[in-house]
Amino acid sequence: MNDTTPLSWAQTAPRLVAVAAGRSTADTVIRNGIWVNVHTRECLPGHDIAIAEGRIAYVGTDASHCIGPDTEIIDADERYMIPGLCDAHMHIESGMLTPAEFARAVIPHGTTSMFTDPHEIANVLGLSGVRMMHDEALMQPINIFTQMPSCAPSAPGLETTGFEISPEDVAEAMSWPGIIGLGEMMNFPGVINGDPKMLAEIAATQMAGKTVGGHYASPDLGSNFAAYVAGGPADDHEGTCEADAIARVRQGMGLMMRLGSAWYDVETQITAVTEKGLDSRSFILCTDDCHSGTLVNEGHMNRVVRHAIACGCDPVVALQMATINTATHFGLEREIGSITPGRRADIVLTSDLETLPIEHVIARGKTVSEKGKCLVECPHYPWPDTARGTVHLGHSLTETDFEIAAPKGANSARVNVIGVVENQAPTQALVRDLPVDNGLIEGQGDTFQIALVERHRATGGVVNGFVSGFGYTGRMAMASTVAHDSHHMIVVGTDCAQMALAANRLADVGGGITVFKDDVELALVELPIAGLMSDSPAQEVAAKAQAMMKAMQTCGCTLNNAYMQHSLLALVVIPELRISDLGLVDVTRFEKINLIRTDR
Repeated sequence: MNDTTPLSWAQTAPRLVAVAAGRSTADTVIRNGIWVNVHTRECLPGHDIAIAEGRIAYVGTDASHCIGPDTEIIDADERYMIPGLCDAHMHIESGMLTPAEFARAVIPHGTTSMFTDPHEIANVLGLSGVRMMHDEALMQPINIFTQMPSCAPSAPGLETTGFEISPEDVAEAMSWPGIIGLGEMMNFPGVINGDPKMLAEIAATQMAGKTVGGHYASPDLGSNFAAYVAGGPADDHEGTCEADAIARVRQGMGLMMRLGSAWYDVETQITAVTEKGLDSRSFILCTDDCHSGTLVNEGHMNRVVRHAIACGCDPVVALQMATINTATHFGLEREIGSITPGRRADIVLTSDLETLPIEHVIARGKTVSEKGKCLVECPHYPWPDTARGTVHLGHSLTETDFEIAAPKGANSARVNVIGVVENQAPTQALVRDLPVDNGLIEGQGDTFQIALVERHRATGGVVNGFVSGFGYTGRMAMASTVAHDSHHMIVVGTDCAQMALAANRLADVGGGITVFKDDVELALVELPIAGLMSDSPAQEVAAKAQAMMKAMQTCGCTLNNAYMQHSLLALVVIPELRISDLGLVDVTRFEKINLIRTDR
């Protein structure tokens, strides 16, 4: 592994002091810019920045004394000089890209620091998978800090993962050089009820002096919420309304507001700052989940900051939420998050603070992007064969694997149905009366079948159910091995034969996403690494993802970013109703329930 982590402030201090004093010359000087100071919330024109050893040596009105014959001069031309943007909570795997290709995709958007939780790969490959992600992250020309996943499985007893994460794994990972803390503690019932395993993971993180990530996906802001906060999680990104935001920051948590490919939770929470006037220091911006199409076509953290501004937030306050607030939350305010002496020289030049065009990106003192082009190499980890062959169905599936038998003699059946909610992570727990034909329960209208196909241990297991909200029509099926968080295979379809075709296709290619209609494959996104990621360039993956989403529309689906909704149907830690390899799960009560109801 080629660790590209820059020299520390302590190691570079003699040079930084000499440059600032004029006894030595800078490697790079940025001249004539507007310094956006996120410590004081000021925009100061006519400033220069001197850089040495990848760190900031001097910020002032005239850096002439820092310039020598070999100093690179960058003319800011009266543009704003803002800190490199930070994504406080995200999952690289959601981009369907490896860390290297994710970095290549976001560098032109001004992202220079990411706090990543690779719990997707942890569910498939365990600690070894996390280590591979961690090692590739350290190879990149920007800062990718890794949080050790906390919950694999995310809900013990309600799902089966490829591997499990233990407190011993967490303690071991805390010694790795790129680990910044513990990933989101999704098992909030476990914390609330004092589960020794969950508390041991939190304790191992706290004893290492690192940050515990939170995940409280419940509307209950009473004693259960208080118990969760008392357990140690330092932040949360599952809030969806102003009351959620206020409750979290009042209890000392960092409130992470997300704008991902399918989650739009900034507008409904930022009013706590823009209207209620709460102190903004604990408000942080993040993406959580962004697929490759969003990264290529819309942006990354620049998109989130622009959205916060469009929601009424002051531009510099929005920048604080994506820079210094994030750095401070993770204890890195002396390393990243501001343009001040000693910090890593992560700087973005932009001509407008509201529309935020990303015109020049500097990371660790080096130009990494200009005019939307990535100018640096993003090295790849040598992913082994064990990371590429992870789809094990046990046998070739047929349409009979997806048939749902009705109670004997029934003409109709009352069933529990997963209801998809556009642009929201939570689902609805619906009840539908469905027809029976030849002893089999059939979908009707916008209610059709969903199946969870086990793919880690080749058990041949298939759990069937019903889902509503996608709007599919005709004979079709969509299958994906991205199935948060256990990452088996989710198949949704209107026809059992099409569902079998889709599932078998993904087994053949080693994982990914496919859409079938009338026996013809309309789209395929190959994700050979853990069935979650591709090591192809983001533009190629995005083009295939775009074709996949177009295929979903061809099949009748008009939801915004419907693929993200599909991939979360097995996420058994977010209410209300989900599916797992063990059956349907009522997430409001954290218990399994029957598909077919007995009440009429």
